[in-house]
Amino acid sequence: MILYNITINVTPDIEQDFISWMKAVHIPEVLQSGMFVEHKFYKLLHESEDGSINYSIQFFAESMEKMMEYEQNHAPALRTKTRDRYQDRAVSFRSLLETV
Repeated sequence: MILYNITINVTPDIEQDFISWMKAVHIPEVLQSGMFVEHKFYKLLHESEDGSINYSIQFFAESMEKMMEYEQNHAPALRTKTRDRYQDRAVSFRSLLETV
């Protein structure tokens, strides 16, 4: 199993919109790609020095092939939508983990 983890640093002024949009639009669109079998959406429980809030969205793929197919065929357009919506008020970084 491959875990695709996206950690997103969100400014407080967009937090509620971000949560709503992730749940109603973005996560369903990622899942519609058919590349993931499950997802989780978490808020990190720590205070940041700049007052931002951090979220982790985790998608689980059955194989690295599915993950790479997502990266090549689906991720660019979905990332652009998020970037266009939030600009620099939602900054993300991604990690890939493998079950051992």
